[in-house]
Amino acid sequence: MLQSTDLLAVIFTVTLVFSCFVLFSRFRGTMDMQERLIVPGSSNSSTADKSPVGDAQDSGDELNIQESARTRQPYDVFLVVDVEGTCEAGSSFDHPNEIIEFPVCLMRWKDDKQRHELVVVDEFRSFVKPSWRPTLSRFCKKLTGINQSQVNNAPTFGQVLESVSQFLVKHGILDEGCCEPLLRFCWCSDGPYDVRDFVVKQCFISKIDMPSWLKGDVLDVKKMVTSWSIMQNHRGRKMKAMLTRNYPNRPSLNISSQLRVLGLPAFQGRKHSGIDDARNISRIMSECARRNIRLQPNTRIDPNRRWSWMGKSGQILLQI
Repeated sequence: MLQSTDLLAVIFTVTLVFSCFVLFSRFRGTMDMQERLIVPGSSNSSTADKSPVGDAQDSGDELNIQESARTRQPYDVFLVVDVEGTCEAGSSFDHPNEIIEFPVCLMRWKDDKQRHELVVVDEFRSFVKPSWRPTLSRFCKKLTGINQSQVNNAPTFGQVLESVSQFLVKHGILDEGCCEPLLRFCWCSDGPYDVRDFVVKQCFISKIDMPSWLKGDVLDVKKMVTSWSIMQNHRGRKMKAMLTRNYPNRPSLNISSQLRVLGLPAFQGRKHSGIDDARNISRIMSECARRNIRLQPNTRIDPNRRWSWMGKSGQILLQI
């Protein structure tokens, strides 16, 4: 027969084992629930933690745009640009467009520690005098609202770039002496064309090197909001499959459509006015920041990109 002390030991051991089993079962249940709550690609997952900051993500950039209470915003300043260029009726983006308006909305965090509220703190705007085809087409004037006298009296593109750099120096973004960055900033545009195409073309036409502060990859706001919109429509499905760039039914949202899907008031100002477009893109950026969407580059820029009409040393191989 068991002694009383032995019996107490057995009872204690059985009770301890049973308690451990109950605690382990509860722990496993909690972990399973957390795994179901984690959305693939969110800032809570390993995908977001491993993404390099400051580089455009060709295959997985859209996965970093999901809402999260713990989104880490890596950039201090956002420079929203929407250039306008010379154009002809029926011309494509392969055309040798010249920039005729260069606007920038400078956005910063209202509270640099929290980084939830993004606001416009200043604006830059300049018209630009075209050199290859100095006379604007009727189509171009009607589309952009820019008249001939505005570009005739405007500075050259090189002079405008110098003014932009001084604007960035004034706000402590670039070093005055060497134009090296003092803060982490990111260029933002509606689509990839403004810096990737228009600025690269204009630097060639103007026979100037692209400034180092313009060479970085950019945040394509249209791409970001489009991906976010798809995510909202397909929440709960496999996000990576739904957000890839080859998604066949992927919509293309213009500025007005982006405002609408984000629940913002309609477009304010004149469409295809560079400064008004930039202001509305800034409204979109502010709302994305409020929703804790990660704001980082998603489009690569190649300063050495060339088009078939480019000859040697700024020569344009087209007939006027």
